[in-house]
Formats: sequence, C-alpha cells, structure tokens
Amino acid sequence: QVQLVESGGGLVQAGGSLRLSCAASGRTFSKYAMGWFRQAPGKEREFVAAIRWTTGIASYADSVKGRFTISRDNAKNTVYLQMNSLKPEDTAVYYCAATGRGVAIVTASTYEYWGQGTQVTVSS
Repeated sequence: QVQLVESGGGLVQAGGSLRLSCAASGRTFSKYAMGWFRQAPGKEREFVAAIRWTTGIASYADSVKGRFTISRDNAKNTVYLQMNSLKPEDTAVYYCAATGRGVAIVTASTYEYWGQGTQVTVSS
C-alpha cells in the first residue's frame, strides 16, 4: 500500500503564502505523476497542479497559474506546492495524489492514491 501524508496547511491572510508538502511512503510503485487537488465546501474537487515525476514538467489550473508552483524531490519522494498571493477563494481542503497512469493527470479519477487532505484557509 502507498501512503501519502500532507502537511503545511493553515490560516493565512490574503496576499500571504503557504507551502504544502506531501510525502509518499509504503510499497514502491512507478509514479508517473503527483498532483494537488482541492475541495471547497459545497463544491466538487478540482485540479490545482500536477508534476510528471521523471521529467518535472508541470501543469496548472488557470486559476493558480503565476501564483502556485509545484515541485518535487525525487530522493525524498516528496512533492511540494508553493502558494503565493493567496486569495480567499483559494480556501479549501488540499489533497495530494499519485498515479502510475500516464494519461489525463488533470483528472481526479486518474489517481490511484490520495492523502487525507490539509486545510488551507485564506482570510480577507
């Protein structure tokens, strides 16, 4: 089994920054990509960012482009999400996910493994 553990969420004022981390552990599997999704109350889970594990090529949702940066540390089996210029509409539970499938990494159903989520709250 693969475990994903997120950390780094919290409360921040609008315009502030947070850095989320997600460490993967457990059985070894060939990761194609890791991603971040978020879910606000009453809304569906939405794609935020993903990074292809081997190449480091990243994809972002339009709503976070230029503000968020996804990165990974292969040696630590960890993916990060640096969030700058945060807005109240970024408030959500943020989930880390991992997949060995090399398709549609912006789609939640592609991902086999999920973390438990970490709360990010941005006050105005």
